[in-house]
Amino acid sequence: MKTTMTLKLLVLILVLSSTVTFAQTASTAKPENKKTMTTKKMNMYVIEREIPNAGKLTAPELKGISQTSCSVIKELGPGIEWVHSYVTDNKIFCIYKAESEEVLREHAKKGGFPINSINLVSTTISPATATAE
Repeated sequence: MKTTMTLKLLVLILVLSSTVTFAQTASTAKPENKKTMTTKKMNMYVIEREIPNAGKLTAPELKGISQTSCSVIKELGPGIEWVHSYVTDNKIFCIYKAESEEVLREHAKKGGFPINSINLVSTTISPATATAE
């Protein structure tokens, strides 16, 4: 029963975070002067945040956290993008695209979020990997 509730909560959070990410992308997309734009490589990162009782956060609390994160990202500019997060009992694992670890640490500092580890993603696998040629 507890596992089922946890899975339902994770699915709900994924749906909510996907919606927030879509809204964030749509609301922050602005046409730029191509002459002033610089494109830097965005790496994928997994951030581990230890937050006691994270799994017991309410929908309004998660919304507030998401809004804070989105506000800081907007302030920091195009060098950081929040993809989504996984909330577990006592940790939140966040997936970000960013130019560097430094911008992730700045985001955490400005947003008041803990960072226990930052891990650069080297590759991604899925069930499709098993049948890839």
